[in-house]
Amino acid sequence: MADLPPRDFEALRAALVARSGRLSKRLAQVAQFFLNHPEEVAVSTLVHLADLAAVPPATITRFAKELGFQGFSDLQLVFRERLLGPRLPYAERISGAGDSDLDQPGVVFGSFVQAAVQSLLRIEEALDRDQLAACVEVLAATDVVHVAAARGAFGLGAYTVYGFGSIGRRAQLIDNIGAMRAMQVAAMGPGDTLLAMTFDDYTPETVEVVRLAHARGNRVLVITDNALSPVAGLASHVLYVNEARLGHFRSQVPALVVAQAMIVGLGRRLGSVEITQNRKNENSVASTRRLAKDGRGRAS
Repeated sequence: MADLPPRDFEALRAALVARSGRLSKRLAQVAQFFLNHPEEVAVSTLVHLADLAAVPPATITRFAKELGFQGFSDLQLVFRERLLGPRLPYAERISGAGDSDLDQPGVVFGSFVQAAVQSLLRIEEALDRDQLAACVEVLAATDVVHVAAARGAFGLGAYTVYGFGSIGRRAQLIDNIGAMRAMQVAAMGPGDTLLAMTFDDYTPETVEVVRLAHARGNRVLVITDNALSPVAGLASHVLYVNEARLGHFRSQVPALVVAQAMIVGLGRRLGSVEITQNRKNENSVASTRRLAKDGRGRAS
């Protein structure tokens, strides 16, 4: 008996993760593309998606049937369901925009603004708050945070290092200067944590850093785009941020907001610990003073 097809996007993602090691190279390519471009899948034709994913249309049909659907149309309904509400007009607008429109800087600016707004709406709904809280707890117990982020994610990583430093948490960027990333990972202490940020097309250097840190037994936290990311399975906690794209470029706003939430959450966590410790110290000093005063009173 064939498996029942997943009826919502989260179930679809879980089904793909379960099959990640068993899909053919072509089907895995389709799975990666579909998870990274859900808006395109929701509003595009089969032929257009096949062109974007660089596979024959028959491969997408075979992919749909692999998941238990009758065909691509049934699979596409899952992605359209995900776009119900305020996100559908934007998806249609991006899908229908001609290349000539994107020649106008003002149109490009407006498209990026809309992409950022819509991706923020999605991340507000989709981000796993428990995972975010768990990341903050790990970082609170960390001696030094080592941040791995390169190419398109480099700016995000550099800001995160700055943010950690501003709240008093030691942080270093694994910048791979001189191709010495392996030595930089080897310098991590046993109480240190690696925070890696990488998105499709997954920077090979960042993926290697994650594998090295994981093999050493260091704690690894990851911000990436979906569960099929090559670094997702190596982390103790993962935050998924699926960012809107405009052509080859992606909006970095949602990932930046997630990083800021992590930094501020950690700052408050460290602040509460410091306040508690200060109160204990104050109580201890007050108790010592009372004992000393009582001793002098009895002596007199």
